[in-house]
Amino acid sequence: MDGVTLQDRINRGLGTAARAIGLVCDAFRPSGPDDPLQPTNRYLRLTAAFNAQDPRFARTNAYGVAVWYGVFDAAYTRIGDYLVERLSGTAWFIAAQQALLPALCVRTNRVVTFERAAAPKRTGTNAYGGVTQGSSTVLLTGWPASVLAAAPTERSDGGLPGDVRLGSFAVLLPAWPGTVLRSGDLMSDDVGRSFAVSTAELSELGWRLGVRQVAS
Repeated sequence: MDGVTLQDRINRGLGTAARAIGLVCDAFRPSGPDDPLQPTNRYLRLTAAFNAQDPRFARTNAYGVAVWYGVFDAAYTRIGDYLVERLSGTAWFIAAQQALLPALCVRTNRVVTFERAAAPKRTGTNAYGGVTQGSSTVLLTGWPASVLAAAPTERSDGGLPGDVRLGSFAVLLPAWPGTVLRSGDLMSDDVGRSFAVSTAELSELGWRLGVRQVAS
């Protein structure tokens, strides 16, 4: 038996298992940098189950863990697709579909948008140098992502005894071709928080960002 036939049989078996234990999901494939879950991007309805990196379904997930194993027929999906449970609205994106292994999925909890502040128009003396409305370029809009708290690394600028450390977060989201995120980009989420990107790593699994919360 060759590898292609074996992979096809594994996919079929996972699809059969998902129909027995999973929930109905809508599959979305982003078609641009804006709103990957818009209705026109829905291409499939399938049954899927997700477990806490335990194919036996013998344990629950823990705090701060965004990665799950997906049980579904991966012959129809690809890296970067979103699966959204119809019952709960919970969304996952597919980070990896490696041969002979379960699909690696990331559970999302926020919807994020990225912008890049415009550079000064001329050298030397400039007008107000902060970011103002209309002075930034939108990179990605409305992308479901995993945004989980990380260890704080800085104190607030006030230096007062009651000051708290600035919030740091780890962000996971799919990559979109042609869009490169970098340190200094701005991120906002669906609950009104604002962040600055401090680190940006792109791998075959998508983007892994370190962001720091800033004043809104």
